[in-house]
Amino acid sequence: MSMSSALLGSLLFILFVLPDHVTARHKPKFRPGPWKHAHATFYEGGSGSFGGACGYHDVVQEGYGLDTVALSDTLFNNGQSCGACYDIQCVDSPQWCKPGQPTLHVTATNHCPPNYNLPSDNGGWCNAPREHFDIAKPVFLNIAEYKAGIVPIIYRRVQCQKRGGIRFTITGNPYFNEVLVWNVGGAGDVISVQVKGHDKLKWTTMKRMWGQRWITDAKLVGESLTFRVEASDKRRSTSWHIAPQNWQFGQTFEGKNFR
Repeated sequence: MSMSSALLGSLLFILFVLPDHVTARHKPKFRPGPWKHAHATFYEGGSGSFGGACGYHDVVQEGYGLDTVALSDTLFNNGQSCGACYDIQCVDSPQWCKPGQPTLHVTATNHCPPNYNLPSDNGGWCNAPREHFDIAKPVFLNIAEYKAGIVPIIYRRVQCQKRGGIRFTITGNPYFNEVLVWNVGGAGDVISVQVKGHDKLKWTTMKRMWGQRWITDAKLVGESLTFRVEASDKRRSTSWHIAPQNWQFGQTFEGKNFR
């Protein structure tokens, strides 16, 4: 083969093969979604309860602060939306909305259960198919007055800005491994978690137990662990060998975050 033919072949490879490879590995950053109309209420609780249905232990200690929200059935999506971030503004209610329509930036950390004993427009605010936000009471006051009870809002999905890397808290026992995935940037919500060891454990897909708690009965003990997380925007983040070979249950390890 002549040098010119070899060069042409290399160029064709770059033009037709490499772009797909690059696109798969370097997807664009998460972009805000469109503004949509919904309603919001508030609920009582604290740092240890505002993360209930998503499995977070303490939303303040885990970096979410009290800027959190419980999602209605339709938005919660069986726990897949845990960790997603939203901008919320109170609108069309001058009596109750705060002046200037300030924007509340919240992370989904809980579930607002439906109440089908009440009408969807009168108490059953979180019944399907309503898109509804039940905001942590300490921050609801940032956008509206408590006396309102329920207010009309506009909302949109936005990128999650988190400090540091994705955290993996490992609990359970040698025969039942449970991993809580938290502090996720980018899209914020996780749709897939894989784990790999340095020796015998090959790439293993974990199952969602509930919220952002993931489980596997594969043998993790004694392996240096690597985690791969996939978010709802199909971006992946791989954290290589972040748990040493002698890791212990109850420990938390920090990996690579989305930017």
